[in-house]
Amino acid sequence: MSSEGSSLTTSFLGALQASLAVLLTVLWGVIATQFGLLSESSAKDISRTCVRMFLPALLITNVGSQLHLDTATRYVPLLLWAIMYNVLSIAFGVIFTKVFKMPKWVTPAIAFNNTTSLPLLLVQALSATGILGQLLMSDTDSPSDAVDRAKSYFLVNAMVSNSLTFALGPRLLNGQEEDAPDELDRKNEDEDEEEGSDPDGEGQGDGTDEQTSLLPDRLHNRARSPLKKTYNKGVDVYNRLPSWAQNTAHYSFQFLNAPLIGAVIGAIIGLTPPLHRLFFNDFNEGGYFNAWLTNSIKNLGDLFAALQVIVVGVKLSRAMRALKRGDESGSVSWKPVVFITLVRYLLWPLVSIPIIWALVTKTTVLGDDPVLWFAMMLMPTGPPAMKLTALADVNGSDEEEKMSIAKFLTLSYTISPLICLSVVGSLKAAVAAGSK
Repeated sequence: MSSEGSSLTTSFLGALQASLAVLLTVLWGVIATQFGLLSESSAKDISRTCVRMFLPALLITNVGSQLHLDTATRYVPLLLWAIMYNVLSIAFGVIFTKVFKMPKWVTPAIAFNNTTSLPLLLVQALSATGILGQLLMSDTDSPSDAVDRAKSYFLVNAMVSNSLTFALGPRLLNGQEEDAPDELDRKNEDEDEEEGSDPDGEGQGDGTDEQTSLLPDRLHNRARSPLKKTYNKGVDVYNRLPSWAQNTAHYSFQFLNAPLIGAVIGAIIGLTPPLHRLFFNDFNEGGYFNAWLTNSIKNLGDLFAALQVIVVGVKLSRAMRALKRGDESGSVSWKPVVFITLVRYLLWPLVSIPIIWALVTKTTVLGDDPVLWFAMMLMPTGPPAMKLTALADVNGSDEEEKMSIAKFLTLSYTISPLICLSVVGSLKAAVAAGSK
């Protein structure tokens, strides 16, 4: 009993340290904003780049390296579980909001947890504590391989969550990045183009900035003209379609996002043996792309987790500044705070851990990888996604409601170390399931 208690204490302290490491990374973002090193606009650019460039790169390298013909079956139950718990969370959020007449932002707060930056950073921190060593598949398995598999599983879950967000459309959340809606971005880009060039394509005035093309105006416009022609032809074809076909195409297009494309590319590379060998084998074994192309993509992907959590800190800093100034300081009722916290840190762990444990011990559908079991138990837990901040922009909420959301998110990430309880429970359940 004493050794088991010591093991539990060690696991708890390791999980607590990992949770605090994530919270401290958020704090660095707050500090950077307070000292003027990062602004809200720069945070938007970083977030957009993270989701559209760094996350797809991370999916290509992690999913591609971990997914091959021998391991493909591990991802089928993972995909089904990710879809199921996300759909259940959405349904539960809608029902609770309507029954108890809660603010409309409570629905996405319950429906979507942070499935990208926080789990990835948590896995990195857990690897530093060494507690993931309890989840090795065999004597030949290594902690670094276990960490890579965990990242791959969480990334696939993030891809599913992001795709569902896209499918729901911008009426609930913005799925592209954790900032303003895409429509606003496109509008601003169009305005910039109108201000920066006349009908003949010549620049007007001195309104150049860091986004101004370095190419001569005529060459820049020639390069863009084929894209415009292709786009216009596509619009013409779309307009000729019947209304039902337009609706189907529009809904299907919501699933097309950068993370999904990155995951598909990674899956194609992983499941195609010649490509897998080219991208991930050593040079002497035919991995001619590994040292230069794969490594460069991996370097991009490694930037995602920490930078995205820094962006969370920037957003929280903005909220705290507004609170300090007293700008439309909206109130946050204790009911949604308590309920969302209970759902994410208590209810879902109490549901996910027994379900996955039963599937592991009573069936063979989840294979023999304890890291997969651990990841699936942990996926539904954690604080709400920072995409909740986009809800106010999408729905045209007033400043008071925006500040209520900001207060809630600040509180949610302050208590995020509560996830260490779920980490310990998932870890011990996965170890126990493996010993049966």
